[in-house]
Amino acid sequence: MSKPLGTSNFTLVLLIIACCFHIPIVECKCQKTKEKASLFIFGDSFFDVGNNNYINTTTLDQANFKPYGETYFKFPTGRFSDGRLISDLIAEYAKLPLLPPFLQPGSQHTYYNGANFASAGAGSLVTTFQGFVIDMETQLKNFKKVKSWLRNKLGKGKSQNILSNAVYLFSIGSNDYLSLFVTNSSIPISPQYQQMVVGNLTTIVNEIYKIGGRKFGFLNLGDLGCLPGLRMLNSSNKNGCLEKASNMAKLHNVELYNTLFKLKKKLKGFKYSLYDFNSSLRKRIDHPSKYGLKEGKIACCGIGRFRGIHSCGGKRPVGHKFELCQNPNMHVFWDSYHLTETTYHQMAAEMWNGPSTFKSLFRCS
Repeated sequence: MSKPLGTSNFTLVLLIIACCFHIPIVECKCQKTKEKASLFIFGDSFFDVGNNNYINTTTLDQANFKPYGETYFKFPTGRFSDGRLISDLIAEYAKLPLLPPFLQPGSQHTYYNGANFASAGAGSLVTTFQGFVIDMETQLKNFKKVKSWLRNKLGKGKSQNILSNAVYLFSIGSNDYLSLFVTNSSIPISPQYQQMVVGNLTTIVNEIYKIGGRKFGFLNLGDLGCLPGLRMLNSSNKNGCLEKASNMAKLHNVELYNTLFKLKKKLKGFKYSLYDFNSSLRKRIDHPSKYGLKEGKIACCGIGRFRGIHSCGGKRPVGHKFELCQNPNMHVFWDSYHLTETTYHQMAAEMWNGPSTFKSLFRCS
């Protein structure tokens, strides 16, 4: 674990990171291979394609009802959007099929291409929304089940080749901070909380590395205080973002950046790409018209200020009333905490083709 950054150096570090994100992070010699790299997906609602449909949880952590999915699928799938997610679109860029939820019956036939273990509401910490989500430790156990299944079907050599050539994609950490605000918990001031959150993620990465994983993709945290669900909580500035939440995300992203840099030095053959989700989201919030959008602050689906009350679909305990915009394609946000397919599509394109060099992970062997 890296040494906590001093507050006096915080601004300087952020500026350095902003520059570094425009430098290719992955350094590897790539060559064309006959076999496509598989994709294993871990994380939260930004990547959950319906795993929470199959667990005993609340509708707060489910999206298997209308109007979710209305734009692309024309029916709800469990994805927290009107359509596809970044993980879906990255799979398409990699010429892989859409990966079903790991818990979906009969999903084994897709294991050769990868698997999606993500669970809406999950955090890096096991205690985050404990009992209502598939925590990261369980997601890792589910991955090990896939590993065993592949070995039984293909043998040790071929299955190990799939795992070592695969890409492991993570979006995790937001709920470790969001949970503090939505449950009125005390807000930790010291950077030790960020170190603990990133430390738990590091443990998962190390476990996958021991199994044979070498290529990893990460999203850093978005500007949490600017999500409609938290922006509406800002009583001091009715139009401003919730600064405490935004600052926690910034500290997390510094810790994540430093930790991945250290892992690259420590672990032989470890390759990674880090997408600056924070900067990408904030640009669209502040300047939606530059990206062909009209609304950067108000969600398409929900109710209240900024449609920040998480009532989209009318099935949640926060209330049955909700409003729905006419054209989600013009909004950055789909609901109080999640983005539209249009926004995800733009971000996936940046992630694949931009300075994070994510597509090079799929070319490396």
